[in-house]
Amino acid sequence: MILKPTIEFCASNMHHGTDNIMKKLEADERFDVIEYGCLGNCGECYMLPFALVDGTIVSAESVDQLYDKILSSVDQQQADREALDRLIDDL
Repeated sequence: MILKPTIEFCASNMHHGTDNIMKKLEADERFDVIEYGCLGNCGECYMLPFALVDGTIVSAESVDQLYDKILSSVDQQQADREALDRLIDDL
């Protein structure tokens, strides 16, 4: 079973334009996208567009950069999981 990456957005962060990214990612079946009223990262939320990718904060100076960073984070986390799986298999 392959788990989809979970990408979480804060409704209070939408003033940065993250709602557009959220809609774009929701249309992609590779991801589980969730919107919360608050993710408890108020300092981050106020300053920059951000999202949580499988529980890890990803932020950027602009929403365009955030989208790219989210995709990079998903790829990196997947590569890390695969490397860990290979390591465990070798034990």
